[in-house]
Amino acid sequence: MTDRVLILGGRGRIGSSVAEDIATHTQAQITITGRSPATEKDITLPSGGQVQFLVLDLAEVDKLREAIANSDLVIHCAGPFHYRDANVLKTCIEQGVNYLDVSDHRSFTSKALKYHEEALAAGVTAIVNTGIFPGISNSMVRHDVEQLDQVEKIHLSYLVAGSGGAGITVMRTTFLGLQHPFEAWLDGKWQIVKPYSEREVVNFPSPYNNSGVYWFDMPETFTLPEAFPGVKTVITKFGSVPDFYNHLTWIAAHIFPKWLMQRRGMIEFLSHVSHFMTDVTNNFSGIGVAVRSEVTGIKNGEQVVYCSNLVHENTAVASGCGTGSIAQFLLAGKLKKPGVWPVEEALSTDLFMQAMVSRGVKINHHWL
Repeated sequence: MTDRVLILGGRGRIGSSVAEDIATHTQAQITITGRSPATEKDITLPSGGQVQFLVLDLAEVDKLREAIANSDLVIHCAGPFHYRDANVLKTCIEQGVNYLDVSDHRSFTSKALKYHEEALAAGVTAIVNTGIFPGISNSMVRHDVEQLDQVEKIHLSYLVAGSGGAGITVMRTTFLGLQHPFEAWLDGKWQIVKPYSEREVVNFPSPYNNSGVYWFDMPETFTLPEAFPGVKTVITKFGSVPDFYNHLTWIAAHIFPKWLMQRRGMIEFLSHVSHFMTDVTNNFSGIGVAVRSEVTGIKNGEQVVYCSNLVHENTAVASGCGTGSIAQFLLAGKLKKPGVWPVEEALSTDLFMQAMVSRGVKINHHWL
């Protein structure tokens, strides 16, 4: 019997990349959804009968429940997740259907993790934060932590060129992440950090080399300390290419009045302006992504640093690899872990490395 995968928000850049990956690596029947009827130009997916389209608004609770009940796996790609509740996950648990998402916001992740016991009792495997960052980045950290006897510090740095090929949603996510200070795990205690502060120049692989990154609120800020007890510091920093976008974002975070940045209309305005600008700069910056994981700890009684680097030419496609590979393992029965988990607690390093090799995603590892 053919597996049935439902991708909510599957017409967007990230959702369509997830669908593309699943269509390439499995025989599953894929249904993608959107809030309005689709035309051929809206959907750039593999031809043939493997992919079909369903008009569905998440607010249509009965229709959503029916679509989930008719699926073997549901993948939630309908961001931004700042605005989402955990109703899709709740419905999946009620219907006994496995669940993945590409969520990237602390509040949503917190809401989802509260359903852990319900998912465990229902035998449902639910994995959140499965894209590129968070997602592949978290699995890179797990790999690096496993090289050490004891972990002390995790430093994650992310870089996106232009729009990342991810459409306007990535712009909304960026500006939404500037609205509030957030808690970070530093020196063994929770401390308040200002978004887009403390610029740091990080040496990424070519073509990005030395690039600026800034504090940014991500779910792994709090999921990694939970996953790896003993770690005293977790740093998550994000930056853009070209660098002038960093300076514009810094102005939005530190100069614009807070009340203005917390208005939805302002977020939409800034997102559309930024998307228009990246349509121009993408031509010379590209739409790639770089992720750097640097883990400090103890190995054979000595303090050491282990580092992993990933560069991919298309951010959206990389996100599709992260989520699509986990979907592939779930459908094949290679991954089964009832409960609600962040990806670093659900996906083994062996499976992760297998997935990256099969997709041609190269991750370089080295001791510093």
